Amino acid sequence: MKESETLELKRSTSELKEAVISVSAILNKHGKGEIYFGVKNDGTVVGQQVSEKTLRDISQAITNNIEPKIYPRIEKKNIESKDCIYVAFEGDNSLYYAYGRVYMRVSDEDRPLSPKEIERLIIEKNRTTNYWDFQTSGSTPEDIDEKELVGFVERAKQAGRLESDSDNNRVVLDKLGLLDGDRLRNAGQILFCDSNPLEVQLAVFAGADKTTFLDIKQLKGNIFYLMNESELYLKSNIRWGVQFGRLEREETPEIPIKALREALVNSFCHRDYLNPKGNEIAIFKDRIEIYNPGSFPEGLRPEDYVKGDERSVLRNPLLANILYLSKDIEKWGSGLKRIYEECQADDVRVKFKPLKTGFLTMFYRKPSSIGGLGEKLGEKLGETEEKILGLLSENPTMPITELAEKIGISTTAVEKNIKKLKEKGLLERKGPAKGGFWKVKV
Repeated sequence: MKESETLELKRSTSELKEAVISVSAILNKHGKGEIYFGVKNDGTVVGQQVSEKTLRDISQAITNNIEPKIYPRIEKKNIESKDCIYVAFEGDNSLYYAYGRVYMRVSDEDRPLSPKEIERLIIEKNRTTNYWDFQTSGSTPEDIDEKELVGFVERAKQAGRLESDSDNNRVVLDKLGLLDGDRLRNAGQILFCDSNPLEVQLAVFAGADKTTFLDIKQLKGNIFYLMNESELYLKSNIRWGVQFGRLEREETPEIPIKALREALVNSFCHRDYLNPKGNEIAIFKDRIEIYNPGSFPEGLRPEDYVKGDERSVLRNPLLANILYLSKDIEKWGSGLKRIYEECQADDVRVKFKPLKTGFLTMFYRKPSSIGGLGEKLGEKLGETEEKILGLLSENPTMPITELAEKIGISTTAVEKNIKKLKEKGLLERKGPAKGGFWKVKV
């Protein structure tokens, strides 16, 4: 045996007070440890007289002189034919005092802490204990998506917010504060592991309520994957207009992509991960809703951030810091203001709505302006072409048979007009014939 940060050796119970101090010091550093009485600090077994009273004295010394109280396991052990006493202990409270003082285990020594060090330790302990993202998950560094981690490091280095020359995953994760011993913290699991409790539901509805849906799916994976897939889903299901510059035409979305992306990041960063409910993205005829479980900070309103200078109240500070390093978050506390300003610049109405069950960001869509498109673009479009674009802009998954029925023409005529619209660059098919959708590029 050899003394370490979690193992203390005592020659006999004559060193009982020192042993009690070691218990508190080890608890403050590691949360659990062991002590042997009857073993010298060099590992030599010398034995110890053991009686019921001896065991009781050790138990009472630890219970009466350590706060908050702990209740160790104490037993007699025979080592090298000599009687010894074994003590195992553990505790998960924020800070332990022995004889009114705070000690910290450093190597095999118990160092007393100054008041300033105690204050810092309390803050740190409370932070890692109370925040979900600091708590330890069941995943290990071997469970991560290595490609996702490498991509994150590259983005963070390009943003000038991370310096790392190591290609060792464990070293990188430890530097980011995502490791707790051999396991990942919760933040590390949802950021870089595909197997985690996070999910997002996405749907397109035919009208302004959830009565009829046109498309619905559920995704699981790490945060970066879900943010990327959610953004692609939104881009594929909103209307796009065309602006003509001096040299080429430019496609413009009905809702600014930067605002949608910011709302997505906020929904994953600030959600309540203790709530099993998933994130939601709902696309209605008149609006887009991005929802996350987790109440808005008590006593504050969205307006305090949009038009005021309130500071961010972070529910998941470790997660937020990682997203800041990769520049997914530009600046803490500025997300709602950035969304509002992007929408204002594009004359898009946006509403932030705290709910009892979570938080909702609502982007209001402008009425479709497909009618008269040919005149606006300087192109000659027939009445049927106008009708097809109008119907597909409202329902991108409408089948050709339904288009024919609504317009009152044959399916062959619909197909001919769709071909013309594709040649003019106004219509594009995304995905397979079954399960895909139409993207109206106007």
